[in-house]
Amino acid sequence: MLKEEVNKALEVLKNGGIILYPTDTIWGIGCDATNKDAVAKVYALKKREETKSMIVLLDTDNKLAGYVNDIPEVAYDLIEYAENPLTIIYSNAKNLAQNVINEDGSIGIRVTTHEFCKQLIQRFRKPIVSTSANISGVPSPKNFDAVAQEIKDGVDYIVNLEQDDKSEKKPSTIMKIEPGGKFMFIRK
Repeated sequence: MLKEEVNKALEVLKNGGIILYPTDTIWGIGCDATNKDAVAKVYALKKREETKSMIVLLDTDNKLAGYVNDIPEVAYDLIEYAENPLTIIYSNAKNLAQNVINEDGSIGIRVTTHEFCKQLIQRFRKPIVSTSANISGVPSPKNFDAVAQEIKDGVDYIVNLEQDDKSEKKPSTIMKIEPGGKFMFIRK
């Protein structure tokens, strides 16, 4: 089942489509984080201003250097020892769609521990966008049942995993880390 869903989602991503999928936090809308047209579709679906950047997922911290210049050493410790899903905002993003990067050149990246996400990113060999499955300004859905029909209708594929999970999930903790290693919490 998992392998089958990874394969289906992979085809959609390769073709520039967008998916609705379970993550290590809340349900997310995702696409190829290096494809500006796919990223634009996500912004349009969420009715979100492109000035509000979205986060991307990686399957391992070994790939961070491919998308961020100057990663402070402390970032690897934060990722390794985080007890809950952690998104870190880094300066100097690179090799990503321009419209996924913040105006100041920063990008939020989470190294996921979720099995579906890890396998999908591993097979795709690129980071994927992960933004909450809601219209901008509306509260994030805590589980699949809470995802608005408009979102479900607007994606190219809905991953058929964890849809029956009624537990209420929380978004990730977000930290911003400066090139010098100084960091601060944005969302706990």
